[in-house]
Amino acid sequence: MIKIEEQIFKQIEKANNILLVFPSDWNPDSVSASLALYLFLKKSGKNVNVAGSYSKNQKHLNFLPAFNEIKNNLDHLRKFVVSLDISKTKVSQIKYVVEKNQLNFILSPENGWFEASDVSSRAGDFFYDLIISLGANDLESLGDIYDKNIEFFYKTPLINLSCQASTEEFGEINFIAINYSTLAELIYDLILKKNKDLIDENIATALLAGIILSTKNFKTGKLTPETLIHASQLIKLGGRREEIVNNLYRNRRISDLKLWAKILQKLKIEKNKIAWIPLQESDLDGLEIETEPLKDLIDELMSGLNEVEFIIIAIESVSKTKLIAFSLNNENVLQLLKAYKPTGSPKLATAETKEPPANIIASLLAK
Repeated sequence: MIKIEEQIFKQIEKANNILLVFPSDWNPDSVSASLALYLFLKKSGKNVNVAGSYSKNQKHLNFLPAFNEIKNNLDHLRKFVVSLDISKTKVSQIKYVVEKNQLNFILSPENGWFEASDVSSRAGDFFYDLIISLGANDLESLGDIYDKNIEFFYKTPLINLSCQASTEEFGEINFIAINYSTLAELIYDLILKKNKDLIDENIATALLAGIILSTKNFKTGKLTPETLIHASQLIKLGGRREEIVNNLYRNRRISDLKLWAKILQKLKIEKNKIAWIPLQESDLDGLEIETEPLKDLIDELMSGLNEVEFIIIAIESVSKTKLIAFSLNNENVLQLLKAYKPTGSPKLATAETKEPPANIIASLLAK
Protein backbone atom coordinates (compact mmCIF):
# COMPACT_ATOMS: atom_id res chain seq x y z
CA MET A 1 0.00 0.00 0.00
CA ILE A 2 1.35 3.44 -0.92
CA LYS A 3 2.10 5.63 2.10
CA ILE A 4 -0.06 8.71 2.39
CA GLU A 5 2.98 11.01 2.05
CA GLU A 6 3.79 9.36 -1.29
CA GLN A 7 0.16 9.77 -2.42
CA ILE A 8 0.35 13.48 -1.59
CA PHE A 9 3.50 14.09 -3.60
CA LYS A 10 2.26 11.99 -6.53
CA GLN A 11 -0.77 14.29 -6.76
CA ILE A 12 1.48 17.36 -6.51
CA GLU A 13 3.79 16.08 -9.24
CA LYS A 14 0.82 15.47 -11.60
CA ALA A 15 -0.69 18.92 -11.03
CA ASN A 16 0.01 21.85 -13.35
CA ASN A 17 -1.53 24.61 -11.20
CA ILE A 18 -1.87 24.23 -7.42
CA LEU A 19 -3.91 26.32 -4.99
CA LEU A 20 -3.12 26.35 -1.25
CA VAL A 21 -5.96 27.51 1.04
CA PHE A 22 -6.25 28.09 4.79
CA PRO A 23 -9.16 28.95 7.17
CA SER A 24 -10.82 32.36 7.18
CA ASP A 25 -9.90 32.94 10.84
CA TRP A 26 -6.26 33.29 9.71
CA ASN A 27 -5.03 30.79 12.27
CA PRO A 28 -1.31 31.72 12.48
CA ASP A 29 -0.13 28.10 12.36
CA SER A 30 -2.17 27.45 9.18
CA VAL A 31 -1.00 30.67 7.51
CA SER A 32 2.67 30.02 8.36
CA ALA A 33 2.50 26.40 7.19
CA SER A 34 0.77 27.47 3.95
CA LEU A 35 3.46 30.04 3.16
CA ALA A 36 6.23 27.54 3.91
CA LEU A 37 4.65 24.96 1.58
CA TYR A 38 4.07 27.69 -1.04
CA LEU A 39 7.75 28.67 -0.99
CA PHE A 40 8.85 25.03 -1.12
CA LEU A 41 6.62 24.19 -4.10
CA LYS A 42 7.80 27.32 -5.93
CA LYS A 43 11.41 26.25 -5.45
CA SER A 44 10.41 22.79 -6.69
CA GLY A 45 9.31 24.38 -9.97
CA LYS A 46 5.55 24.14 -9.44
CA ASN A 47 3.03 26.80 -10.49
CA VAL A 48 1.34 27.53 -7.14
CA ASN A 49 -0.75 30.21 -5.44
CA VAL A 50 -1.92 30.64 -1.84
CA ALA A 51 -5.27 32.13 -0.80
CA GLY A 52 -7.22 33.04 2.34
CA SER A 53 -10.51 34.92 2.72
CA TYR A 54 -10.03 38.60 3.53
CA SER A 55 -9.85 39.52 7.21
CA LYS A 56 -9.00 42.83 8.83
CA ASN A 57 -7.07 40.80 11.44
CA GLN A 58 -4.47 39.51 8.99
CA LYS A 59 -2.00 42.42 9.27
CA HIS A 60 -0.21 41.08 12.36
CA LEU A 61 1.32 38.33 10.21
CA ASN A 62 2.69 40.61 7.48
CA PHE A 63 6.28 39.94 8.56
CA LEU A 64 6.05 36.33 7.35
CA PRO A 65 8.02 35.44 4.20
CA ALA A 66 5.85 35.65 1.05
CA PHE A 67 2.94 37.16 3.02
CA ASN A 68 2.24 39.59 0.17
CA GLU A 69 1.67 36.64 -2.17
CA ILE A 70 -1.55 35.67 -0.37
CA LYS A 71 -4.65 36.21 -2.51
CA ASN A 72 -7.97 37.17 -0.89
CA ASN A 73 -10.09 36.02 -3.84
CA LEU A 74 -9.79 33.67 -6.80
CA ASP A 75 -9.60 35.82 -9.93
CA HIS A 76 -9.77 34.28 -13.41
CA LEU A 77 -10.67 30.90 -11.92
CA ARG A 78 -12.44 29.72 -15.03
CA LYS A 79 -12.74 30.91 -18.63
CA PHE A 80 -15.97 31.08 -20.61
CA VAL A 81 -15.61 29.76 -24.16
CA VAL A 82 -17.74 30.84 -27.14
CA SER A 83 -17.26 28.57 -30.17
CA LEU A 84 -18.12 29.16 -33.83
CA ASP A 85 -18.37 26.42 -36.45
CA ILE A 86 -16.27 27.64 -39.40
CA SER A 87 -16.52 24.48 -41.52
CA LYS A 88 -18.83 26.22 -44.04
CA THR A 89 -17.07 29.58 -44.28
CA LYS A 90 -14.08 31.28 -42.70
CA VAL A 91 -14.04 34.47 -40.62
CA SER A 92 -12.59 37.55 -42.30
CA GLN A 93 -13.03 40.04 -39.45
CA ILE A 94 -13.83 40.03 -35.72
CA LYS A 95 -14.79 42.97 -33.52
CA TYR A 96 -16.90 43.55 -30.44
CA VAL A 97 -19.05 46.29 -28.91
CA VAL A 98 -20.63 46.76 -25.48
CA GLU A 99 -24.28 47.88 -25.48
CA LYS A 100 -26.36 48.20 -22.29
CA ASN A 101 -24.24 45.76 -20.27
CA GLN A 102 -24.18 43.30 -23.15
CA LEU A 103 -21.03 42.23 -24.97
CA ASN A 104 -21.68 41.67 -28.68
CA PHE A 105 -19.18 39.94 -30.96
CA ILE A 106 -19.47 40.93 -34.62
CA LEU A 107 -18.06 38.32 -37.00
CA SER A 108 -17.79 38.94 -40.75
CA PRO A 109 -17.65 35.77 -42.92
CA GLU A 110 -15.46 35.53 -46.01
CA ASN A 111 -18.56 34.54 -47.98
CA GLY A 112 -22.05 33.43 -47.19
CA TRP A 113 -23.23 33.85 -43.61
CA PHE A 114 -23.27 32.26 -40.17
CA GLU A 115 -26.35 30.71 -38.58
CA ALA A 116 -27.28 30.90 -34.88
CA SER A 117 -26.83 27.13 -34.79
CA ASP A 118 -23.14 27.61 -35.66
CA VAL A 119 -22.51 29.23 -32.26
CA SER A 120 -22.12 27.34 -28.98
CA SER A 121 -20.77 28.21 -25.53
CA ARG A 122 -19.40 26.39 -22.51
CA ALA A 123 -17.56 26.98 -19.28
CA GLY A 124 -13.89 26.11 -19.60
CA ASP A 125 -11.82 24.03 -17.21
CA PHE A 126 -10.84 25.49 -13.86
CA PHE A 127 -7.40 27.09 -13.82
CA TYR A 128 -6.23 25.04 -10.80
CA ASP A 129 -6.15 21.25 -11.03
CA LEU A 130 -5.25 20.60 -7.38
CA ILE A 131 -6.28 22.20 -4.07
CA ILE A 132 -4.34 21.72 -0.83
CA SER A 133 -6.21 22.76 2.32
CA LEU A 134 -4.10 23.46 5.41
CA GLY A 135 -5.61 23.46 8.89
CA ALA A 136 -9.30 23.70 7.97
CA ASN A 137 -11.79 21.70 10.07
CA ASP A 138 -14.25 21.69 7.16
CA LEU A 139 -14.76 23.43 3.83
CA GLU A 140 -17.07 26.05 5.36
CA SER A 141 -14.23 27.25 7.61
CA LEU A 142 -12.44 28.53 4.48
CA GLY A 143 -14.96 31.40 4.33
CA ASP A 144 -15.56 33.35 1.11
CA ILE A 145 -12.83 31.49 -0.77
CA TYR A 146 -15.10 28.42 -0.53
CA ASP A 147 -18.55 30.07 -0.39
CA LYS A 148 -18.04 31.93 -3.68
CA ASN A 149 -16.46 28.96 -5.50
CA ILE A 150 -18.34 25.87 -4.28
CA GLU A 151 -18.42 24.14 -7.68
CA PHE A 152 -14.65 24.56 -8.02
CA PHE A 153 -14.03 22.85 -4.65
CA TYR A 154 -16.31 19.93 -5.50
CA LYS A 155 -14.90 19.34 -8.99
CA THR A 156 -11.18 19.73 -8.21
CA PRO A 157 -8.99 17.10 -6.48
CA LEU A 158 -8.30 18.21 -2.90
CA ILE A 159 -5.65 17.25 -0.35
CA ASN A 160 -6.67 17.90 3.27
CA LEU A 161 -3.78 18.48 5.71
CA SER A 162 -4.46 18.94 9.42
CA CYS A 163 -3.27 17.99 12.90
CA GLN A 164 -6.67 18.52 14.59
CA ALA A 165 -8.78 15.49 15.55
CA SER A 166 -11.97 17.49 14.85
CA THR A 167 -11.13 17.84 11.12
CA GLU A 168 -13.65 16.33 8.71
CA GLU A 169 -12.36 14.08 5.91
CA PHE A 170 -13.47 16.31 3.04
CA GLY A 171 -10.55 15.66 0.68
CA GLU A 172 -9.66 12.91 -1.78
CA ILE A 173 -6.53 12.53 0.35
CA ASN A 174 -6.89 13.26 4.07
CA PHE A 175 -3.71 13.49 6.14
CA ILE A 176 -5.02 14.24 9.64
CA ALA A 177 -1.93 13.66 11.77
CA ILE A 178 -2.95 14.31 15.38
CA ASN A 179 0.45 13.21 16.67
CA TYR A 180 1.85 16.61 15.60
CA SER A 181 1.55 19.56 17.98
CA THR A 182 1.48 22.07 15.10
CA LEU A 183 0.66 22.05 11.42
CA ALA A 184 4.04 23.65 10.73
CA GLU A 185 5.73 20.50 12.03
CA LEU A 186 3.61 18.30 9.76
CA ILE A 187 4.62 20.39 6.73
CA TYR A 188 8.25 20.37 7.89
CA ASP A 189 8.29 16.56 8.00
CA LEU A 190 6.66 16.36 4.55
CA ILE A 191 9.34 18.66 3.13
CA LEU A 192 12.10 16.64 4.82
CA LYS A 193 10.82 13.47 3.18
CA LYS A 194 10.65 15.13 -0.24
CA ASN A 195 13.73 17.36 -0.50
CA LYS A 196 15.42 18.82 2.60
CA ASP A 197 17.97 20.65 0.44
CA LEU A 198 15.32 23.12 -0.73
CA ILE A 199 14.74 24.48 2.78
CA ASP A 200 16.15 28.02 2.86
CA GLU A 201 15.98 30.79 5.48
CA ASN A 202 12.52 31.93 4.40
CA ILE A 203 10.98 28.45 4.49
CA ALA A 204 12.63 27.77 7.85
CA THR A 205 11.39 31.12 9.20
CA ALA A 206 7.80 30.48 8.10
CA LEU A 207 7.81 27.03 9.72
CA LEU A 208 9.47 28.30 12.90
CA ALA A 209 6.91 31.12 13.11
CA GLY A 210 4.10 28.56 12.93
CA ILE A 211 5.57 26.64 15.86
CA ILE A 212 6.21 29.77 17.95
CA LEU A 213 2.74 31.18 17.24
CA SER A 214 0.95 27.91 17.94
CA THR A 215 2.83 27.22 21.19
CA LYS A 216 2.73 30.89 22.34
CA ASN A 217 6.52 31.08 22.27
CA PHE A 218 6.90 27.60 23.81
CA LYS A 219 4.59 28.27 26.78
CA THR A 220 1.49 26.14 26.08
CA GLY A 221 0.65 22.66 27.30
CA LYS A 222 0.71 21.23 23.76
CA LEU A 223 4.50 21.57 23.69
CA THR A 224 6.32 18.25 23.12
CA PRO A 225 10.01 17.26 22.99
CA GLU A 226 9.60 16.74 19.24
CA THR A 227 8.36 20.32 18.88
CA LEU A 228 11.51 21.63 20.59
CA ILE A 229 13.69 19.42 18.37
CA HIS A 230 11.93 20.69 15.22
CA ALA A 231 12.31 24.30 16.36
CA SER A 232 16.02 23.77 17.02
CA GLN A 233 16.54 22.23 13.58
CA LEU A 234 14.71 25.09 11.87
CA ILE A 235 16.88 27.67 13.66
CA LYS A 236 19.96 25.80 12.42
CA LEU A 237 18.48 25.92 8.90
CA GLY A 238 18.26 29.71 9.09
CA GLY A 239 14.91 30.33 10.83
CA ARG A 240 14.98 33.93 12.08
CA ARG A 241 13.72 33.52 15.66
CA GLU A 242 14.57 37.07 16.78
CA GLU A 243 12.64 38.55 13.87
CA ILE A 244 9.60 36.43 14.74
CA VAL A 245 9.68 37.25 18.46
CA ASN A 246 10.25 40.97 17.83
CA ASN A 247 7.24 41.17 15.53
CA LEU A 248 4.95 39.12 17.75
CA TYR A 249 5.84 39.90 21.34
CA ARG A 250 7.89 43.10 21.49
CA ASN A 251 5.71 45.39 19.47
CA ARG A 252 2.76 46.28 21.69
CA ARG A 253 0.76 49.44 21.02
CA ILE A 254 -0.28 51.71 23.88
CA SER A 255 -3.92 51.31 22.76
CA ASP A 256 -3.67 47.52 23.13
CA LEU A 257 -2.31 47.83 26.66
CA LYS A 258 -5.11 50.25 27.59
CA LEU A 259 -7.71 47.82 26.26
CA TRP A 260 -6.16 44.97 28.24
CA ALA A 261 -6.40 47.09 31.40
CA LYS A 262 -10.12 47.72 30.81
CA ILE A 263 -10.79 44.03 30.25
CA LEU A 264 -8.88 42.88 33.32
CA GLN A 265 -10.68 45.47 35.44
CA LYS A 266 -14.11 44.12 34.39
CA LEU A 267 -13.26 40.40 34.38
CA LYS A 268 -15.70 38.10 36.22
CA ILE A 269 -15.67 34.32 36.58
CA GLU A 270 -19.07 32.58 36.55
CA LYS A 271 -19.35 29.04 38.02
CA ASN A 272 -15.69 28.43 37.09
CA LYS A 273 -16.87 27.84 33.50
CA ILE A 274 -17.19 31.24 31.82
CA ALA A 275 -14.89 34.24 32.10
CA TRP A 276 -17.28 37.14 31.53
CA ILE A 277 -16.25 40.70 30.60
CA PRO A 278 -19.23 43.11 30.37
CA LEU A 279 -18.24 46.47 28.86
CA GLN A 280 -20.15 49.61 28.02
CA GLU A 281 -19.29 51.28 24.72
CA SER A 282 -18.23 54.30 26.78
CA ASP A 283 -15.66 52.13 28.62
CA LEU A 284 -13.67 51.84 25.42
CA ASP A 285 -13.19 55.61 25.20
CA GLY A 286 -12.35 55.46 21.51
CA LEU A 287 -10.23 52.29 21.78
CA GLU A 288 -10.66 49.97 18.80
CA ILE A 289 -11.44 46.32 19.48
CA GLU A 290 -9.11 44.20 17.32
CA THR A 291 -9.14 40.42 17.49
CA GLU A 292 -5.42 39.67 17.37
CA PRO A 293 -4.37 41.77 20.41
CA LEU A 294 -7.32 40.20 22.25
CA LYS A 295 -6.06 36.72 21.34
CA ASP A 296 -2.72 37.55 22.94
CA LEU A 297 -4.44 38.62 26.15
CA ILE A 298 -6.60 35.49 26.15
CA ASP A 299 -3.46 33.39 25.79
CA GLU A 300 -2.00 35.09 28.86
CA LEU A 301 -5.22 34.54 30.83
CA MET A 302 -5.43 30.85 29.92
CA SER A 303 -2.51 29.88 32.14
CA GLY A 304 -4.40 31.08 35.22
CA LEU A 305 -7.90 29.90 34.24
CA ASN A 306 -7.51 26.15 34.11
CA GLU A 307 -11.19 25.23 34.54
CA VAL A 308 -12.68 28.00 32.41
CA GLU A 309 -14.15 26.83 29.11
CA PHE A 310 -15.13 30.14 27.49
CA ILE A 311 -14.09 33.78 27.65
CA ILE A 312 -16.80 36.17 26.47
CA ILE A 313 -16.52 39.93 25.97
CA ALA A 314 -19.87 41.76 25.77
CA ILE A 315 -19.86 45.37 24.55
CA GLU A 316 -23.19 47.08 25.22
CA SER A 317 -24.30 50.14 23.27
CA VAL A 318 -27.66 51.95 23.11
CA SER A 319 -29.22 49.59 20.55
CA LYS A 320 -27.28 46.32 20.72
CA THR A 321 -24.74 44.12 22.47
CA LYS A 322 -21.74 42.82 20.55
CA LEU A 323 -20.27 39.50 21.69
CA ILE A 324 -16.69 38.33 21.13
CA ALA A 325 -16.24 34.79 22.42
CA PHE A 326 -13.15 32.62 22.77
CA SER A 327 -13.17 28.87 23.37
CA LEU A 328 -10.66 27.21 25.69
CA ASN A 329 -10.00 23.49 26.19
CA ASN A 330 -11.36 22.55 22.73
CA GLU A 331 -14.97 23.57 23.51
CA ASN A 332 -17.11 24.81 20.60
CA VAL A 333 -18.01 28.47 21.01
CA LEU A 334 -20.30 28.40 17.95
CA GLN A 335 -22.53 25.92 19.76
CA LEU A 336 -22.52 28.03 22.92
CA LEU A 337 -23.68 31.14 21.02
CA LYS A 338 -25.99 29.29 18.63
CA ALA A 339 -29.08 31.30 19.72
CA TYR A 340 -27.36 34.53 18.62
CA LYS A 341 -26.42 33.32 15.09
CA PRO A 342 -22.65 33.67 15.53
CA THR A 343 -20.05 33.83 12.79
CA GLY A 344 -16.45 32.65 13.03
CA SER A 345 -14.90 29.35 14.05
CA PRO A 346 -15.32 26.87 16.95
CA LYS A 347 -12.41 28.66 18.69
CA LEU A 348 -13.42 32.29 18.09
CA ALA A 349 -16.82 33.71 17.19
CA THR A 350 -18.69 37.02 17.18
CA ALA A 351 -22.39 37.81 17.37
CA GLU A 352 -24.80 40.69 17.91
CA THR A 353 -28.06 40.81 19.87
CA LYS A 354 -30.45 43.33 21.37
CA GLU A 355 -30.39 41.51 24.71
CA PRO A 356 -28.57 43.19 27.62
CA PRO A 357 -25.40 41.44 28.91
CA ALA A 358 -27.07 40.30 32.17
CA ASN A 359 -29.70 38.32 30.23
CA ILE A 360 -27.09 36.83 27.92
CA ILE A 361 -24.89 35.48 30.71
CA ALA A 362 -27.90 34.06 32.54
CA SER A 363 -28.95 32.24 29.36
CA LEU A 364 -25.47 30.89 28.68
CA LEU A 365 -24.98 29.69 32.25
CA ALA A 366 -28.31 27.86 32.06
CA LYS A 367 -26.79 25.69 29.31
